[in-house]
Amino acid sequence: MRLIEAHTLTYGLILILALYDFWAFEQLPNSIIIIDFILSLGLTAIFRMARRLYIESRITSVANPTIFIGVDSRIDYLIKKCRSGELNYTPVAIIDLDPKSKRANGYISNLRVYKYSQIDEVVKNYGILSAIITLENHEHNSEIREIFDKLKSINIRNIKVSSNFSQIPTNISIEDLLARHPKDLDRMAISQFIKNKRIMITGAGGSIGSELALQVRDFGAKELILVEHSEFNLYQINEKLGGSINRNHLIDIKDRDRLEEIFKKYGHIDIILHSAAYKHVPLCEENITSAIENNISGSINVIDLSIKFGVDKVVIISTDKAVRPTNVMGTTKRIVELYAQNIDSGKTQIGAVRFGNVMGSSGSVIPKFKQLIEENKSITVTHPDITRYFMLISEACQLVLQTGTLSKGGEIFILDMGEPVKIVDLANRMKQIYGKDNLPINFVGLRPGEKKYEELLINDSELKTKYESIFVAKPSHYDITQLKSDIERLLVATDEKKLIILSEIVPEFKHNRDLKS
Repeated sequence: MRLIEAHTLTYGLILILALYDFWAFEQLPNSIIIIDFILSLGLTAIFRMARRLYIESRITSVANPTIFIGVDSRIDYLIKKCRSGELNYTPVAIIDLDPKSKRANGYISNLRVYKYSQIDEVVKNYGILSAIITLENHEHNSEIREIFDKLKSINIRNIKVSSNFSQIPTNISIEDLLARHPKDLDRMAISQFIKNKRIMITGAGGSIGSELALQVRDFGAKELILVEHSEFNLYQINEKLGGSINRNHLIDIKDRDRLEEIFKKYGHIDIILHSAAYKHVPLCEENITSAIENNISGSINVIDLSIKFGVDKVVIISTDKAVRPTNVMGTTKRIVELYAQNIDSGKTQIGAVRFGNVMGSSGSVIPKFKQLIEENKSITVTHPDITRYFMLISEACQLVLQTGTLSKGGEIFILDMGEPVKIVDLANRMKQIYGKDNLPINFVGLRPGEKKYEELLINDSELKTKYESIFVAKPSHYDITQLKSDIERLLVATDEKKLIILSEIVPEFKHNRDLKS
């Protein structure tokens, strides 16, 4: 079509000039112009088609014939990388996912473009061995899941995904299939919230804390005060940050005196992101006193000192396990929420944010499954019906920062984590990704304190914010004097008595300590 357009435009102009006896064409018969138009167009088209036929006739004999799925800004770049030998793929065809597009049956970089409905035929005719999915910014994970399932059904085992222009295609991951990408991330609001601020992060070396530290740095914080009790974790995040704006403090938040020294040292702190906590349910069940001292007493130290030293905003990281908790860890987090909501915070605005599992966090199910699959071991799942919410850790942390822009004090923000995922389905997906469908799955029963379904408590009674991914729970009143007294009793009680006091403070706490099925 481009050849026809170019020839028609050029020879049409020449013909017009000849008709008006333009000096260069006054001796040129009109018939010659027409004959030359036909010959030029015909010969050019023949040479071009011959080249394409030659290329396409060799496709079936090339090494690792590969199909590109999706048309975006990176596709020319990736095709050039393949043809230059930098990537070990031979691109032979392109599938356009847009049903309204007019690219089908056209060509991009000399590769024919087909409709998605033609994918079975293309794979069969070209003997496709590999596929590279190119979806802009990975915002269509539901579409990736559909494509992945389709490719597996037609025996394509080597499936790669390209996430941005500069990155070479990588193995498709469970994050690509599960991640939900909030469309209302307000980077401008987050930047205004963080920029040029002095920010303290507790638990700064943990999965959430370290990601928050990286995000805060990228959003332009003036100074980062990192509080962490693990030397190795603090060393790791310091290395990632480069030590430019961060000040490292190797202390335990349970040590109120040493924590207060930090507040005195820096004078005014603008924002505190409190992510320090023991989070692993089975370990907290085995170490009730430690869980209570760290999660409750440590958090109270952070909150009280923030109020005493006039911190502007405190954002507390909570969990979906605080909703109708069935374990000690979730109950301790709920008590911290109650304390934050009912304490007289003066000018300090204190809010909590509650969300589910983040993909890739330490000790989470995804890296555990990955290790078992790579070692060709059977996968252990506690219960066939158990479900969990999942979100990318980077996006969860950005939404946490976004809640800080909304907080006026006393709120519990809830992140919309999308639809819950069955853990057994997650295991089967990961087996597919690694091409180890035959690995068995063993069900071992729920662990102490574990429940089948986590809840975020998002329903019609919850208050909406201006962001569709963030809700606000209705406030819970608890007389603060009584709460402080109950917490004091809790700290000195025996483990068995502690469980009774926990249920007195949080009546909805139903302990599943001995649940095994």
